[in-house]
Amino acid sequence: QLLLSESGGGLVQAGGSLNLSCASRGLIFGRYDWGWYRQIPGKERELVASISRDGIIKYGDSVKGRFTISRDGAKNLVYLQMNSLRPEDTNTYYCNARLMRSTYWGRGTQVTVSS
Repeated sequence: QLLLSESGGGLVQAGGSLNLSCASRGLIFGRYDWGWYRQIPGKERELVASISRDGIIKYGDSVKGRFTISRDGAKNLVYLQMNSLRPEDTNTYYCNARLMRSTYWGRGTQVTVSS
């Protein structure tokens, strides 16, 4: 059974940091493209950061220079290091795994940034 499980969310003051983790099981980690997304009210989920199976990294414009995505294939983990957090970063963050037409989502982890 495929499972993506996010952790590491919480409450932090503006300017603080959090490190999110996405643990996976049931898939061949290195074959997938990985990403972190957050929900925009009334819209589709917004890309926060992604890392392809070839190591190509992309960031959403609002997080460039503040967030860093990484992965550990030996542990089947994907990370999102979030620095200089802002109140507008408050959201539920979802881990995504994608291979061709197959895409999988975790249940999300809540990040709340207080001003």
